[in-house]
Amino acid sequence: MSLPDLMQSRLLAMLHTRTDALEAGDPVPEPLVLSSAFSLPSNPDACRTYARFTNPTIEATEARLAALEAAPCLLFPSGMGAYSAAFMALLKAGDTVLMLSDGYYAARNLVSDIMAPFGLKLVTCPAADILAADLDGIAAVVVETPSNPGLDVIDLAALSARCKAAGAKLVVDNTVCTPLLQQPLDLGVDIVIVSDTKAMAGHTDLLMGHVASRDEAYMARLLSVRNLTGNIPAPHEAWLLLRGLETVEIRMARMCENARAVLPLLQDSGAVESVIYPAPHPQALDQGFLIGAKFASAAAADSFLKHAGFAQMTSFGGLHSSGDRRARWGDDVSEGFLRLSFGIEPTAALVASVKAALATL
Repeated sequence: MSLPDLMQSRLLAMLHTRTDALEAGDPVPEPLVLSSAFSLPSNPDACRTYARFTNPTIEATEARLAALEAAPCLLFPSGMGAYSAAFMALLKAGDTVLMLSDGYYAARNLVSDIMAPFGLKLVTCPAADILAADLDGIAAVVVETPSNPGLDVIDLAALSARCKAAGAKLVVDNTVCTPLLQQPLDLGVDIVIVSDTKAMAGHTDLLMGHVASRDEAYMARLLSVRNLTGNIPAPHEAWLLLRGLETVEIRMARMCENARAVLPLLQDSGAVESVIYPAPHPQALDQGFLIGAKFASAAAADSFLKHAGFAQMTSFGGLHSSGDRRARWGDDVSEGFLRLSFGIEPTAALVASVKAALATL
């Protein structure tokens, strides 16, 4: 995974956010501050009054994310927490939201099941058709690329231009690519949402999400939404995410390398009916660590995961290679379709395990 100079400079800024400001005797790692209250002298710090508003560990983690996004960021307790706050700060009663019919189902359900009674309207279309979708009367377009789980790719620069012409805000879920492989804000996107639970934290041991935007007025409203709804993460989870960010580049490099190493085995196997490894749109930096593989049946898919030693779980982006049969969650895919997420195992050993597993089918 070769990153351009701009992304390398952002990574360097992220890694040096604390070390460049250290004074004699300071601990080099970011301290974990567990406090819900702060000292309030006669002239208190307006931001340091109560932990529902902020906390030093949360601020430190947001600063790291802001360096990667090159934009202000706010943390939330999960990816869906980030979605709900982002929508509350952006939308109003009567607005119509266009989302992917083949994107993450929970994001659609948030609008259709929870926010519709407050006057929001949902329309959908497949990722493959989004660039030709009718944007008349649309307040916001919400997409992910690659889409989840079908891994369809959307050209964000082209979609951004269409949205601006139509007066619609463009919101992009960048969980799969992360800021390392794709920089939506640089392509004209208005708002970015990331589930940091996945590859950003990388250790499958926390829930977290963030929202980033270069629209100052929007970020101010988003902060107000977080303050008043109490939708803020705990400091310990923020600290765990901060720890994960320290190694995100080297983890992502191995994950992408492993996906590319296993790809030809899946493509050449008679046990696999079809394989999806999305070619990135022109502005993306890498194809990533997710592969879609269609096996003949659910039993064949489960057998592959077992014999390959892959964890069977619904999340992705962790240290361990994993797979999930998405049909069981209601996604419009075959029963034997697996979303495979590649971890950081030694590449040669992982390839050998996959080869042996395929041979059993």
